[in-house]
Amino acid sequence: MRPLVSFIIPVHNDSARLQRCLDSIASNNYPRALIEIIVIDNDSTDGSDRAARDYGAVVIKASDPSVAALRNRGARAALGNILAFADSDHEIDENWIQNAVEVLSEKDVVATGAAPLTQPSPNWVQQHYDGLRARPQAREDVTWLGSGNLAIKRSVFEKVGGFDASLTACEDVDLCNRVRVTGGRIVADPRLRSIHFGDPRTLSALFFGELWRGRDNLRVTFRGPKSLRHFRSALIPVGELWCLNGGLLALLFGYLTLATLFLAAAVAPSVIRAAGIVRRQLRPGVVPALQALTVAVVFDLARALALFTRGSHRARRAA
Repeated sequence: MRPLVSFIIPVHNDSARLQRCLDSIASNNYPRALIEIIVIDNDSTDGSDRAARDYGAVVIKASDPSVAALRNRGARAALGNILAFADSDHEIDENWIQNAVEVLSEKDVVATGAAPLTQPSPNWVQQHYDGLRARPQAREDVTWLGSGNLAIKRSVFEKVGGFDASLTACEDVDLCNRVRVTGGRIVADPRLRSIHFGDPRTLSALFFGELWRGRDNLRVTFRGPKSLRHFRSALIPVGELWCLNGGLLALLFGYLTLATLFLAAAVAPSVIRAAGIVRRQLRPGVVPALQALTVAVVFDLARALALFTRGSHRARRAA
């Protein structure tokens, strides 16, 4: 017997993209009677709630700066045994639901999803930003999945206590850390295809977006599994910040050689990241390489500065 799948979608003034998201869900190759849609409307003034009701969604009015809290509210109201978390600026593949149900039918698999694709006809910033995402070519176990394209068994979600509502970012990493502690597998499946229409169009948008996303990075990292691989996402920004400060101090006191070494060390992770972007996109050449390096440097700089600067969601949306 096929399970009821409950989609939980937070939204704030995003009516047009929400309608595209809801249309992709409602038109999936899965019985409509077994698809529940719950939209948590976070003080929208653009008619997002009306758009949601037009698709038969349950609309929950809320006012909370934490997207984790919004998702938890939707989960509490949901009736399905499978909770599917999507963002309003996503569009899912027509076979997304049946593929998610198939993956979760395996006893030891508790969550599934996939890294999204950037929007059609992206500009160079969006194209190289998309290159930051690692995408398996086949189904494989992963340590975490983004909450904009995630399906999880309700029993496991409730067992770990849902999302941590005190987090303003990295709530999906934290959830996956706690899910893995239960012994369940988190599986990425490329068939769970999703297009993200919210990738940054400019370097400014990229910077402020990552400044906001990185604000809870240290907090989440040090409460998770204790391994060098797990700590890498926190250690790299710390190391970059230390090298940047060392380079600036050395430059201030006239030690040019030492300053060069410090600054080279600070940029080294970005060079490695840019090489990964070029490799994934199979676009060799000087211009693509320089563009990839620019995106990687802005990304890493924002993540490093997020260690002591509280990026705001308002600045992110404005950018």
